[in-house]
Amino acid sequence: MTRAVAIQMDPVQSIDIDGDSTFVMGLEAQARGYELFHYGPQDLSFLDGEVIAKARPLELRREKGNHYSLGAEERISLEAVDVVLMRQDPPFDMSYITATHVLERIHPKTLVVNDPVSVRNAPEKIFVTHFDGVLPPTLISSDLTEMKAFRAEHKDIIIKPLYGNGGAGVFHLKPEDENLTVIHELFNEFYREPMIVQKYLPEVRQGDKRIILIDGKPAGAINRVPQAGESRSNMHVGGQAMKTELTSREQEICEIIGPSLKEQGLIFVGIDVIGDYLTEINVTSPTGLQEINRYNGVKLEADIWDSIEEKL
Repeated sequence: MTRAVAIQMDPVQSIDIDGDSTFVMGLEAQARGYELFHYGPQDLSFLDGEVIAKARPLELRREKGNHYSLGAEERISLEAVDVVLMRQDPPFDMSYITATHVLERIHPKTLVVNDPVSVRNAPEKIFVTHFDGVLPPTLISSDLTEMKAFRAEHKDIIIKPLYGNGGAGVFHLKPEDENLTVIHELFNEFYREPMIVQKYLPEVRQGDKRIILIDGKPAGAINRVPQAGESRSNMHVGGQAMKTELTSREQEICEIIGPSLKEQGLIFVGIDVIGDYLTEINVTSPTGLQEINRYNGVKLEADIWDSIEEKL
């Protein structure tokens, strides 16, 4: 009997087929004989105890300008599919959290990757605080007095939204910068949540390493080097991907966090490491598969599906 995978994601029309991790995960599922369905989080509903989605059959191809076909919309029960890939991009807002509550109703009868309860309980910049000895000096607060005291101690700091993604809203404040109060006011205007403030790590100039863990084990890594004059290394803001290997410290970090990831059903995770410090644990919609595949001659999406099929 044909197995089915429903992919909850952003519009398939706009993805970059040379960089999108969901794309290669879908291709791999398709090659293994799974029937694919595509739907957006706005198409997800809970009705009288049933989780349903207005989904469309999906076919993927590695052809630029012709990388997908979508069939007619169907109203499907997500209890009738084998796997749901929760792959829409953050922000990690109440819409995202609501989707985890809805998908929790079907998991694990329908395997949701990653476990929606764990996704909800592991916001990326907070989850990292659960592990001792891996985090750079960090403050999570809305209190300007606390932020000023943190800056007085550490001088050179980074400020960013607690639930942001992709490098959006990240500020690097050097010791002579006078904009702390203005940035605090700006964040309070746009966000209700606290901010995260961290000691600036100059090692970022040598790269911000993305490490992929599959079922708690490191599977590959890529180094992302920021452009000159830029403190963000995210590839969609100009960071350059470079081949890399894991250091002994990075192996140690993976050993510290790996068992917890596995225990919580976080099958596909991307962590960010700068120098000797873990800065984020990405559990919502991790990226980096294609870049690692190209540099290391691997196929990480196949390893992810091997892990998923073990659980099926």
